[in-house]
Amino acid sequence: MFIEDVEWQLRQGPQHAMIAIFRRRTRVFAALLVVLLLYLLVGLVPEHRGTLFGFTYVRTSYDWSKQSLEYPIPEYVPLPTARPLSLPKVQYAFTADTSPEGVAREEVLAGRRAEVKAAFTKSWTSYKNVGFGYDELMPVSGKGTDSPGFGGYGATLVDSLSTLWIMGLKDEFYEAAAAAVTINWSDTRDTSINFFETTIRHLGGLLGAYDLSLETALLEKAIELGDMLYLAYDTPNHMPPFWFDFDDAKDGRQVAGYHDPSAAVTSSSLEFTRLAQLTGDNKYYDAINRVTLVLDEWQNKTALPGMWPTYFDFAQLQLNSDSSFTLGALADSLYEYLPKTYAILGGLEPIYEKLYRGAMDTVIKNLLFRPMTPDQDDILFSGNVYVSSDVGPRLTAEGQHLACFVGGMFGLGSKLFNIPEHLDIGEKITRGCVWAYDAMPTGIMPEIFTLFKCDTLEPCEWDEDTWENEANTQLTKGFKTARDPRYLLRPEAIESVFLMYRMTGNSEYQEMAWRMFQAIRKATETDLAFSSIQSVREVDTVKLDSMESFWLAETLRYFYLIFSSPDLIDLDEYVLNTEAHPLKRPR
Repeated sequence: MFIEDVEWQLRQGPQHAMIAIFRRRTRVFAALLVVLLLYLLVGLVPEHRGTLFGFTYVRTSYDWSKQSLEYPIPEYVPLPTARPLSLPKVQYAFTADTSPEGVAREEVLAGRRAEVKAAFTKSWTSYKNVGFGYDELMPVSGKGTDSPGFGGYGATLVDSLSTLWIMGLKDEFYEAAAAAVTINWSDTRDTSINFFETTIRHLGGLLGAYDLSLETALLEKAIELGDMLYLAYDTPNHMPPFWFDFDDAKDGRQVAGYHDPSAAVTSSSLEFTRLAQLTGDNKYYDAINRVTLVLDEWQNKTALPGMWPTYFDFAQLQLNSDSSFTLGALADSLYEYLPKTYAILGGLEPIYEKLYRGAMDTVIKNLLFRPMTPDQDDILFSGNVYVSSDVGPRLTAEGQHLACFVGGMFGLGSKLFNIPEHLDIGEKITRGCVWAYDAMPTGIMPEIFTLFKCDTLEPCEWDEDTWENEANTQLTKGFKTARDPRYLLRPEAIESVFLMYRMTGNSEYQEMAWRMFQAIRKATETDLAFSSIQSVREVDTVKLDSMESFWLAETLRYFYLIFSSPDLIDLDEYVLNTEAHPLKRPR
């Protein structure tokens, strides 16, 4: 293969990125045009110029695949390669409706897709205009910015690849892909990067884009990154740290953390498994399998047996040093990835079902609560638990936008593991998040809030006196506080709404989604794109000049998919990682 070694010259704008070579094979004219373009561009790059799979490609200047390990593995645990099990169907058996009503309905959905696509195109164009090399667009000031710990690797660029493909923006996809394959993972001002975020956004983004487009240059760039991130597991006990420090990794000085968020150090199983499947290299699977075995060992030895605490002491392999438990921030994707990893392994590793079942039994008994509302709404939320030696588990009825993914997770577990009651729970959690959206003046739920809870998961009588005495009565009845009223363009609520629609076929979820999209668009739109807002309690919103990459990667992708044909990213063909990147399930 021919590789060129040039700098990633994108910060001045995408017009400096090499455009993907026109790859049609059926016309001689196209081939001649390619040769002519290559000849004309020779003077624009350093002398060792070449191409890879039709793209101008920049090989990362440090070859991590050749880095020696300080703590080598004598023998890798092999990726399961038997024929995948015949797993239960996840997606509802949709049928085409050719009646006049069905045709009219499709026209409505097509209009909604167009509006979502327009929101994406507006955001993408403004980001592209500031330069693909930046992690994010600042949607009010119009500047580009890099996120701390993201390496300056163009997070929005890589995170958006799959959305571009899904929305049929193929010219834009190939322009972005051409830029993505010039990323030099060693060309960064950072001395360390966030291992978790780089895995889910960049590695997941490249793998998802490859699984959709089959453009091999994207897989090659993913392998480069995977080889670098694999070194995070080169620690004395092979547990990864929160921060991947480049110099420590090269010098064999890495150690796992003493107080790291549990999600951050356990949520690579989807990406590393898919990379192992695509490359046949067992080292990736071996790495995540070791983490899974630790989860299995400690599942019933924590302060809340069945679950794992919010923070891990991976350095000493002590998972009982923290007494807080949540499905929200800092722990979320640990649980999300249990049924998803089972699915991408084709059901060949039963440990993930065991871990899911044990964890959800504990969640149902200890974390789920029904809010006290005047109408006795049939909804649920997931709260936080702290375990003390004298009192035992104590539930705080706090809701988080981040925890809205839980509805979809219960639905997926219900389908894969044949647990019908989990689908019912998932629907109630999803509807709870939609209720929280509808309860605010902007039509968007807050980042963090507290509610009044019933004593059980059954309906309870509304207590007006308690609400008046203990709540912020400017909030909708049922809410106690909205201690973090921001909306950060998060996707978790629409994620579960989308998944519930695809699992149940109930078009009511499409109406919820449309209501949510209209509210978000109205509250967050700027001249350039869309922005996080200071408070969902104020209709005249204050924009925070921030647009994280997940707005394009997840939020708008889910909105587009719920109004699209169900065979677009069929849930029985793909697993969506925590950044909504579609990874192909084995057949």
